[in-house]
Amino acid sequence: MQITKQADYAVRAVLYLARLGIGNRAATSTIAKDQHIPPSFLAKIISQLSIAGLLQTSRGAHGGVTLAKKCEEITLLEVVEAIDGPIRLNECAHSSGMCAYADDCPLVTIWQDAQHDLVNRLGGATFDQFVNK
Repeated sequence: MQITKQADYAVRAVLYLARLGIGNRAATSTIAKDQHIPPSFLAKIISQLSIAGLLQTSRGAHGGVTLAKKCEEITLLEVVEAIDGPIRLNECAHSSGMCAYADDCPLVTIWQDAQHDLVNRLGGATFDQFVNK
């Protein structure tokens, strides 16, 4: 499994804002420049993260983008899933009824365990853990 480039950009944008601190704003153009993200692509990402409740945006002279909550309350899983949707290593890992071989497949357990481990790992990783690294 590989996250999309869009999810990678989203993670970098949230980390950038986390490093600024809660309540501090950055212009989308500044984030795009500093993080080497195409500005038009970042605008779409910011919109998706805002809809997910992770970022707040404001227009005007003192506008910009800021975190919608503390960085210790935002998980890596939330950011990735806000962009890419739910993490699924394999359809059978999410719902065993999706596979014609589910009744006698020796692999279903390993897929389910791996997905569970990945989701738990990303869900336990909050942005405050990365701010000073």
